[in-house]
Amino acid sequence: MPERVLVTGATGFIGQHIPTLLRARGLEVHATARGALPEDAAIITHEVDLLRVGEAQRLVKDICPAIIIHGAWYVAHGRFWTAPENADWLEASTALAAYAAEAGARRFIGLGTCAEYATEAGDDTLPWPETRRIAPATPYGEAKAALAQRLAGMAGAHARFGFAWARLFHLFGPGENPARLVPSIMIALREGREARCASGRPVRDFMSTQRCAAALAALATSDVEGPVNIASGAPISIAAMARLLAEIAGRPYLLRLGALADRPNEPAYMVAHTGRLRREVGFSAPVSLATELRGLQTRI
Repeated sequence: MPERVLVTGATGFIGQHIPTLLRARGLEVHATARGALPEDAAIITHEVDLLRVGEAQRLVKDICPAIIIHGAWYVAHGRFWTAPENADWLEASTALAAYAAEAGARRFIGLGTCAEYATEAGDDTLPWPETRRIAPATPYGEAKAALAQRLAGMAGAHARFGFAWARLFHLFGPGENPARLVPSIMIALREGREARCASGRPVRDFMSTQRCAAALAALATSDVEGPVNIASGAPISIAAMARLLAEIAGRPYLLRLGALADRPNEPAYMVAHTGRLRREVGFSAPVSLATELRGLQTRI
């Protein structure tokens, strides 16, 4: 019989892509979300609210998954960084993992963030490894880092329960909030408006949600434990990203770099070291950034 995997947050920005990728790997896939999920005969869906008392325990008891990919969290654009809901999701996620460990699940994949890492002054040339100091500057990063620590404790207490912690970097893809960088530029250029941006000097690490989901599926079905950066590992300045979007749209004359003020205290460099992802997980799916952005044009 195929192993049973549970995916929470399966209608989310990243989660929407994960179930079919796991099904293609031969797993029995159960997907959950607060609202109704798309119908797919190959995926078993469950409409649940993990913040409701007793829901997580009932879900785990009913499904008895061997693997859990936990993607559910509070992610309202612009609010999630400081939202009090981060504390709620920390507790709900801890409870879900505890029920899974007690029920005999062998593997729990949590979704973390590069915002868990410390930002060091003058640190603007080297990729960030998983061993980098953890010093989150926001309630969102603090909650994620705390969950990773709790999961590590559970893995140490339950001999057959392992966990991997996927630290995600900068993502783009279908369903993204239109105020975010990539869709805001794409939409403005498509409508023939100026795309007004800040200077774009900071260097970032961009990856599509489809590739991120593929990396998560590979991580879930591997034996790799602990933190793993999920990213492209390819540095590109925000300005270069904006110019690429303008070139793809055929309207470079509408791009206005420097029209907006730079954010205060913006880290100059946030790029992942992806050695664990490539060597240990075995995930390497080279796709050009331009190709992915072109494919996204009609989906934003």
